[in-house]
Amino acid sequence: MKITTTFALSDTTKVKQTTLENGLRIITVAWPHVKSVKLGIWVNTGSSSESAEDNGITHFLEHMPFNGTQKRSSLQIREDIENTGGELNACTSKDYTCYNAWIIREYLEVAVDILADFIMAPTLAPEEINREKEVVIQEIKRAADMPMQVLYELSQQAAFPNQALGRPTLGSQENIRAFDWERIVRYRNAHYTADNMVVIAVGQINHDSFVAMVEKRMGTLPRLGNRTAIAQHYVGGCRIKCQDMAQTLLSLGFKGVSSTDDDYYRYVALSKILGGCRTSRLWQKVRQERGLAYSVGCSLLDFSNAGILRIVAGTTPQQLRELLQVIAAEIKKLITGSVSETELKRAKTQMKADLLQMLENPSSLAGWIAWQALQMQRIIPMDEAIDRIEAITAADLQQMAQKVFTSAPTYALLGCKDGDYPDYDELKALLQL
Repeated sequence: MKITTTFALSDTTKVKQTTLENGLRIITVAWPHVKSVKLGIWVNTGSSSESAEDNGITHFLEHMPFNGTQKRSSLQIREDIENTGGELNACTSKDYTCYNAWIIREYLEVAVDILADFIMAPTLAPEEINREKEVVIQEIKRAADMPMQVLYELSQQAAFPNQALGRPTLGSQENIRAFDWERIVRYRNAHYTADNMVVIAVGQINHDSFVAMVEKRMGTLPRLGNRTAIAQHYVGGCRIKCQDMAQTLLSLGFKGVSSTDDDYYRYVALSKILGGCRTSRLWQKVRQERGLAYSVGCSLLDFSNAGILRIVAGTTPQQLRELLQVIAAEIKKLITGSVSETELKRAKTQMKADLLQMLENPSSLAGWIAWQALQMQRIIPMDEAIDRIEAITAADLQQMAQKVFTSAPTYALLGCKDGDYPDYDELKALLQL
């Protein structure tokens, strides 16, 4: 039996959800004032679901439907979507896989048919698997030439050693070459099930018609039942890669939380005050007063069952020690001192603005709804989220600072000279009260 519910995300945004008999959830947000639809299928599996041997398989699997389905060749897929003026894409994160499209309303069923085909009937032909291996290996090589991506991977390795969150979403060249048809199909069958995904559309959409389109194509998708997520534990540590660069890139992290944690919004507020905007403490001290970096920032990277509060900056090798001293001093001030009412009000206003602006962006709104539907099994009304933000106090943030910044630091450097940088022990000494 299908179950349909309707609720208000905000005063002006209504959400409808229908759950099919097989457990597939279909969610729509109607925007009658627009002429297009943003739609996607989110699968609740990412690289954090992988074993070491399977690392990279989720992302590799995301590539494969574009090479052909039982209805369409690779060229026909692209012709059918581009002949309608639409766009088709996909992405893989640590926690999910998303196949998405943007389409003019009158061609909605074309996009639904293609995306459903990706889930229900990819060919996964052995010759296409072998060809796509070379494509993904080129993507891995490209990422290896992107300094900020390399820094991110170093930071993840240090924060979550020998765990799925510490391994790259793209995988390794060795793993990619080892994947065969049997392994890919086995992984796909375990995760691409009706109860492990959600279909979302935002735009000029009729809910009942959309449900009918999706049910016709995906109503027979099997369900699997309960799954056990792979536990991820923040550890902290040090990863340093020395190479010839004009700057040394720094990533300094501390134990964070997932977006489902009760303290999530407190962590976000703390990150904004420390380095989340150009009036933040780090921006003012590091760039405006000292000129130590072109850019410096702090943000919470949140995953399904873990998180990391991360500071990122770049400076010349000779100024790295001074940069770390300034950052450490600002961290200590948050631990021992209080946040001003001006800072707290500004952080809250920015957080509320982020939420409200998201309501005006179909891609952001669809992604936000999908994340909550998959990870929290409910969609938080905007008023509830804003109430949680408004409830944050200066005392909460000092408590969070004492909790966060006394965790083992994650210290990653890229571009320093061999032996000519503060080591992990020196960093920890700087952070001691």
